Amino acid sequence: MGNRIVITDYSEQGKSLYIKLEVFDAGKNTLFAEEVRFLDDMLYGDFLHAERSPLTDNCRKETVDYLKNYFGR
Repeated sequence: MGNRIVITDYSEQGKSLYIKLEVFDAGKNTLFAEEVRFLDDMLYGDFLHAERSPLTDNCRKETVDYLKNYFGR
C-alpha cells in the first residue's frame, strides 16, 4: 500500500486557503491529520516543511505535489 492523501475540508479567507488533510505515510505506516495553508501560491505549514515535517521525504513531496495540482497553485 502506498501513501494516501485525503482532503477533509478547506476554506478560503481572502488570499489564504486553509486545508485540513489526512496523510497516510506508507514509509512510517502512520496516519497524520494536519492543517496547512496556501497564501497566494505559497504553501505553508511545518507539516510540509523540508526540515520539520514528520513525513518521509517521498511522502512529503507527493503531498505537496498533490495539493498544488488539486488547487491549481
